[in-house]
Amino acid sequence: MQAGILAAAGIIVRIIGILYRSPLVAIIGDEGNGYYSTAYTIYTIILLISTNGIPSAVSKIVAGLMAKKQYRNAHKILMGAFCYVFVAGGLASAFCFFFADSIVGESSALVLKVFTPTIFFSGILGVFRGYFQAHGSMLQTSFSQIMEQIVNALVSIGAAVLFMSFVKEADASTQAVYGAMGSAVGTGAGVLTAVLFMAAVYGVNNKMFCRRRERDRTKEELSYGQVFKMIFTMVTPVILSTCIYNMSSATNLEIYCSIVEKSKGYTEAQATTFYGLYSGKANPITNIPIAFATAMSLAIIPTISGSYEKGDKVGTKKKVGDAIKTTMLISIPAAVGLMVLAKPVVFILYPQQGTLDMVARLLQVLALSVVFYGLSTLTNGVLQGTGYVNKPVIHAAIALVIQTIVLIALLVFTPLDIYALALAAVCYSFCMCIMNGISIRKKLGYQQEVVRTFLIPAAAALWMGAAAFLVYYGIHLLFVTLGLLEKGTMQWGLNCVCLIPAVLIAVIVYFTLVIKFGALNRDELSAMPKGRTLVRLAEKIHLL
Repeated sequence: MQAGILAAAGIIVRIIGILYRSPLVAIIGDEGNGYYSTAYTIYTIILLISTNGIPSAVSKIVAGLMAKKQYRNAHKILMGAFCYVFVAGGLASAFCFFFADSIVGESSALVLKVFTPTIFFSGILGVFRGYFQAHGSMLQTSFSQIMEQIVNALVSIGAAVLFMSFVKEADASTQAVYGAMGSAVGTGAGVLTAVLFMAAVYGVNNKMFCRRRERDRTKEELSYGQVFKMIFTMVTPVILSTCIYNMSSATNLEIYCSIVEKSKGYTEAQATTFYGLYSGKANPITNIPIAFATAMSLAIIPTISGSYEKGDKVGTKKKVGDAIKTTMLISIPAAVGLMVLAKPVVFILYPQQGTLDMVARLLQVLALSVVFYGLSTLTNGVLQGTGYVNKPVIHAAIALVIQTIVLIALLVFTPLDIYALALAAVCYSFCMCIMNGISIRKKLGYQQEVVRTFLIPAAAALWMGAAAFLVYYGIHLLFVTLGLLEKGTMQWGLNCVCLIPAVLIAVIVYFTLVIKFGALNRDELSAMPKGRTLVRLAEKIHLL
């Protein structure tokens, strides 16, 4: 249920993100979107290195202490984590500002500098979120994420328009840079809003936290030296894992731009623009279904940590199995749906005709990574929650080397160009989930169930994809026959009319088949968010 709450918020956040990106790209252009995507990629890496691993670390450590009712020690971890992010976030912000020109091109450097204060505030936000997640409550994190994205969307668009008005007499490239800078301001405004909200929530609950600490009879109280040792011991592997896990984006950007500019004659603006199509348009769409796996990972770390600390190996393995199965039930049909309906999905979000086909093809390739990223993200959380925090670091490093070799080979020896980035992402995520799966089996003695977790959802998703394809293109053909559309063209409103029933039919077909084929039984269905409602619905249509 907590994963469902967090997943719902994550999906809402990503939908808002995609919806506001469409008018934003229309304002700042593909060139401005490229500058923003380039700066955002580097900002993400700096954030990951400095403070972004802190929520998972705080969540795991505090959950383990609370399972033993050590509330004073849990509070000391919170205070120690704040000290950590103040120092690490401050140093990372200074590095980002003063060395931006050495990290990215001159135009993107201006955008990267605007991201500087966001790095500092993100660390504080991460501590608050990790602390509340350790309490088994995802509502605070979920609500703060939605608030953050709404403010981000509104301020990004408004600031982009405002900044571009300052240079309306300048050339198009200068206007694109200023528009991207305005978008970066929106990101910072969203994070600051979320920090203020989480601080207010903590203040409201502070009396309850104080009462628990007063009732704590723990004799072994941690010293602050032990606190910082625990934080560093847990945070460092998590940060390294997350950093390497996401460093593939920065590595891919550098390799792609270097090869296509030096060997294929692309200008910086062209290379940046094409990268923006991949990173700023196609990739965010795949992040919507991956949000469920991310939420499941965040939710499972404190619960698995608690059961593992108590020595409940049977319960731990059951939670792992349930989490993987639930994630695959979402990820597999999402991947198939994006493959089948890539072009109409892209068109409804980014109706720019000049880049429509390219972004749609990128999305079709990236759709494969939805399953692999979903599984690898979740298994990362399993390994972290059970104390094997170094394994994801090693796996991420190996996967990064493999995907880098693949990317260079594809760029040098094939004409794939930008599509090589999508294939490299698929390669990376596939390697991660395979290595994580092997480690979980060895460390926990966990044996993955295959038929009901993977094969049945895949079979149901294939039928679902066929149904969605027939419905969408059948309605589209009807509009062409009636003369409402010319053959080979798309119109935004009619595209929605075709897409909505196709998605609805797809949901019905998939829901029916996974139950009929036996992927879900009554107990498993009822355990899901809104499970009782789903069970009643299945009974009414005689599926159960």
